[in-house]
Amino acid sequence: MSGFDLSGLTASFGGERVIGPLSLRIQPGEKVALVGKSGAGKSTLINLIHERVNRESSLVPQALGLVNALPVFHNVFMGRLDRHATWYNTVTLVRPFSSDRTDVRALLQELGMPEKLWMPVASLSGGQRQRVAIARAVYRDAPLLLADEPVSALDGPMAHAVMELLKNRFATSVIALHDVEMALRYCSRIVGIQDGQIALDDHSERLTASDIMSLY
Repeated sequence: MSGFDLSGLTASFGGERVIGPLSLRIQPGEKVALVGKSGAGKSTLINLIHERVNRESSLVPQALGLVNALPVFHNVFMGRLDRHATWYNTVTLVRPFSSDRTDVRALLQELGMPEKLWMPVASLSGGQRQRVAIARAVYRDAPLLLADEPVSALDGPMAHAVMELLKNRFATSVIALHDVEMALRYCSRIVGIQDGQIALDDHSERLTASDIMSLY
């Protein structure tokens, strides 16, 4: 993989520019944390990157994008809908194939909720719903992970377990994180966003939490 060269990223709302124009090059194997205060443009930037790379990304949006009426299994399976023929997806809606059931259950096991496989998403807690969105992204297994505050609804131990899982499963990632310590611990590069522009871009090993807090 040659990496992702993202130039000319820009977004406006109501005639007012909120992001960019900015450029971001992501090298293969980089784990990038997007940091900055609420409203700085981190979520918008994640969405812009997703639009640019599209099918090459596994996305965990902040709004999660789950279908409440469907069970956990089908929400996770959606990560690979575009990899199967229409007939396969239609059959799966009624009677999933055993290999897919096994794969999704194993993923839920890693996330501490295998017993939720056939539960409707609407019945889950906020933290469980977030883990379903994470499972869908991991199941997709795309070259680039894009995640917007993926552990915001999880307690300490589970948040660290999920960040470890994402670190191990995706060689290359861009993760928007509010938690500076988490960003320094699990990401190799810190990109700070301020007023829609890149205000900081450095290797995490060269930074401390206080270096990043000036963005907040």
